Amino acid sequence: MQFKRVLLKLSGESLMGKQGYGIDTERLGQYAEQIGAAVRQGVQVAIVIGGGNIFRGLSGAAKGFDRVKGDQMGMLATVINSLALSSALNAIGVKNQVLTAIRMEPVGEFYSADKAIRLLDQGYVVICSAGTGNPFFTTDTGSSLRAIELQCDVMFKGTRVDGIYTADPEKDPTAVKFDTITYDEILQRGLKVMDLTATAMCKENRMPVYVFNMDVYGNLSKVLAGEPVGTFVTVK
Repeated sequence: MQFKRVLLKLSGESLMGKQGYGIDTERLGQYAEQIGAAVRQGVQVAIVIGGGNIFRGLSGAAKGFDRVKGDQMGMLATVINSLALSSALNAIGVKNQVLTAIRMEPVGEFYSADKAIRLLDQGYVVICSAGTGNPFFTTDTGSSLRAIELQCDVMFKGTRVDGIYTADPEKDPTAVKFDTITYDEILQRGLKVMDLTATAMCKENRMPVYVFNMDVYGNLSKVLAGEPVGTFVTVK
């Protein structure tokens, strides 16, 4: 597999590392090093990172938060994580820019696809934060949207598991891993790879997705080298 431009979706929960909350600086540094290695290989990298280590709008709504306010809090949580990743990349000399879907210019530049593509072509890692800027959309949907807008070759979904299984491998020891799977099969089986909106967007726009365990150091380089360390989601 040869990829010129990729969208890397990172899990906010994974940023907690072994702490169980907040941002683990060791995990953050590992992410930055792997992203830096990809950039040095000549790959253009755009990133969307979740905010679940700080606040999740959906779980907040379940506890009585207004859903719109809860989602806005979740968007701001992604900005905090994006700034942390930006700082970690700066520390190892990887040039990057945080773009925000909500205007907050002292924090990051306001997102536009043209601006992001210009920066990618100049060798910057582009960190797209604040989701889509709208409530009722997950960061999975935000990732799908950015991958399509930025004309990426693939969307990498870095998770805590090493691919897509017939069932949740953390709950079902008999679950079997897929090397490849189609969007239609994901929908037919009711697999929770991404939310339905994100899955439909990727399917309709023929955006392939590669699901792998980003928490294993070096896996990003292996994926870029074509090693089978995850599950490839295809249109057909």
